Amino acid sequence: MENLKAVILAAGEGTRMKSKMPKVLHEVLNKTMIDYVIDTAKSCGAEEVCVVVGHKADEVKAAIEKDGVSFALQSQQKGTGHAVMMVGDFIEEDKDILILYGDTPLIQGETLEKLVERHRNDNFGATVISATVENPEGYGRIVRNNNGDFLKIVEHKDASSEERLIKEINTGIYIFKGGDLKASLAKLDNHNVQGEYYLTDCLELILKDGGKVGAVIAEDDKEFFGVNSRVQLAEATKIMKNRINNGHMVNGVTLVDPENTYIGADVKIGMDTVILPGCVLEGNTVIGEDCKIGPNSRMTDMVIGSGVTFQSSTGLESEIGNNTTVGPFAYIRPNCKIGSNVKVGDFVEVKNSTVGNGTKIPHLAYIGDTDAGEKVNFGCGSIMVNYDGQKKHRTIVEDNVFVGCNVNLVAPVTVKAGAYIAAGSTITRDVPEDVLAVARARQQVIEGWKKKKMEKES
Repeated sequence: MENLKAVILAAGEGTRMKSKMPKVLHEVLNKTMIDYVIDTAKSCGAEEVCVVVGHKADEVKAAIEKDGVSFALQSQQKGTGHAVMMVGDFIEEDKDILILYGDTPLIQGETLEKLVERHRNDNFGATVISATVENPEGYGRIVRNNNGDFLKIVEHKDASSEERLIKEINTGIYIFKGGDLKASLAKLDNHNVQGEYYLTDCLELILKDGGKVGAVIAEDDKEFFGVNSRVQLAEATKIMKNRINNGHMVNGVTLVDPENTYIGADVKIGMDTVILPGCVLEGNTVIGEDCKIGPNSRMTDMVIGSGVTFQSSTGLESEIGNNTTVGPFAYIRPNCKIGSNVKVGDFVEVKNSTVGNGTKIPHLAYIGDTDAGEKVNFGCGSIMVNYDGQKKHRTIVEDNVFVGCNVNLVAPVTVKAGAYIAAGSTITRDVPEDVLAVARARQQVIEGWKKKKMEKES
């Protein structure tokens, strides 16, 4: 949507979290609460986002690395109206301004789009999202006139006995015409017991000036769940988990046990993939079709092809091609590119390496800082010795190489195509094509050695 900007209030200390970390940086499924809100604002068309920071402002700013995000400082927390005053020239008179909160990660873009549409179609100066709840205790009530039009917001403590029966509450999320917001902020005062500037007062000021104010009832009140404690953080995580998991199942992904499957908001999974219990899928992970993931696997920022089996293993910031099998108990560390039809077996660790199509690393191996070609066989106990105590060096293993069991390849070293490395060898020099390289001491048999040893010890 054009001519839309968003202000996110994130200056509070969040003392009930009992944490050294700013509240809005606590994570829901491996993504900070403030990141959810920023992404949602952008998804509904906000061209720019301004985050109002206060408590540990530098820490919050450092954690947010997104284009189109600026910051304003609220050094003293004097209410929501005061926070919005801090954004200054970010408010443009000819643009609409969304007001959001950094501790409400469950808000959805579709809800904000409906808010913007209603706000513009009815030409409101300000529009608030409301919700109908069974227990409105403690919330501000939306008071309407006999025609159902917005009249005012009354706080619970100030509400009459009749007003307290109202179940339509204020969520605190608004959209303003920029001009009306600026004009009402200029008239805002803090003549109240708390000595704070309340954004809700701006609505009454707009009405007094002859403007129109609307209230849009949201379909799901859970979207406006605010997180103020670790208990509420866990509740928000459960709601988000169910929402994300249900979305994947609707799109053709099988989750064998959704209650024990944790999938991040930005993860993408292809049709007919099966996710077994105990899996944690994080970041910008992309999984293709017809895969089988788990049980008890973790992926962070992984790109997985189709037909992949990934069993009881961990993968970080790497790519895996089609029809490859990984695990159980494998560890794919960052910056790996593993090809198609590869086998990465049990207790195999791969780090900062490329592995060509059809290569097999069946078990108990370390492939680090290595460029391995196609159809290479790494025997049990293959170790790429890549660190000399000061620097890391690379190993090159070309196509169709056979590496025997318990082989050390001491980098920097190149094994040319078609070569064989005898079991138990420690290779320190380059190996030519199509040869057998043996680098081990010749076996000796010493007759009578045991008898002499026992006589010496007696």
